[in-house]
Amino acid sequence: MRWVNFRLPHPERLSFSSSSSPSSSSSSSSSSSPVSAKSMRFIWNNIFSKGSHMLQCLCGKSLKKTKNPTEPQLKGIVTRLFCRQGFYLQMGQDGSLDGTKDDSTNSSLFNLIPVGLRVVAIQSVKTGLYIAMNGEGHLYSSELFTPECKFKESVFENYYVIYSSMLYRQKESGRAWFLGLNKEGQIMKGNRVKKTKPAAHFLPKPIEVAMYREPSLHDVGEAVPKLTGGPPSKSTTCEPVVMNGGKPVSKPSKEET
Repeated sequence: MRWVNFRLPHPERLSFSSSSSPSSSSSSSSSSSPVSAKSMRFIWNNIFSKGSHMLQCLCGKSLKKTKNPTEPQLKGIVTRLFCRQGFYLQMGQDGSLDGTKDDSTNSSLFNLIPVGLRVVAIQSVKTGLYIAMNGEGHLYSSELFTPECKFKESVFENYYVIYSSMLYRQKESGRAWFLGLNKEGQIMKGNRVKKTKPAAHFLPKPIEVAMYREPSLHDVGEAVPKLTGGPPSKSTTCEPVVMNGGKPVSKPSKEET
């Protein structure tokens, strides 16, 4: 939007003429000029001298200071995700994902951060890592927020909540890939979880409402994956490792059963 600078003459410098008949010219000129001058003075002092208010009225926008983008602006919740299989989803210190029966451990606390319409990021409170799903359906934890960390949050018919990948699904059928736990509390591949089965059904148990900053979106290739139930995406730049006596050792991938 381009602004045009213009200058309005001061009301004292304005001259007013009467357009009435000659017979009433003398009386109207003496009465209309002071009234017009007062009117123009009122307009000058109350409208044009308050240009910001005038612009606000014309543009329909508030000229108040915008919020600091570094301040938390997203309202989410701190919660535990209870799977219908009888386990709480948890993330270990090394980034591994599985289920636990313990409803008091900090490893089962997650931040559900809204990042779109019915789209959430699931971040561990303990480790600060995000849950992500790669192109093979494997779940892993990521230090950076990438498109693989986005999950669609939907309410199923039985009022349980299901979380599906926003990025990947079955190519042929278009069936979504879901976050899920099996009967032993182990994490499952997303492409093997069906939304009608208890493995995909979660019941959030909110602890508190919290405000979050909007996560900075990174490319998938920039993510630093942590060890979980499967290998990272082919597009990632590093391999998952485990600690053995303080030394990193490559972990062989395991085929899901």
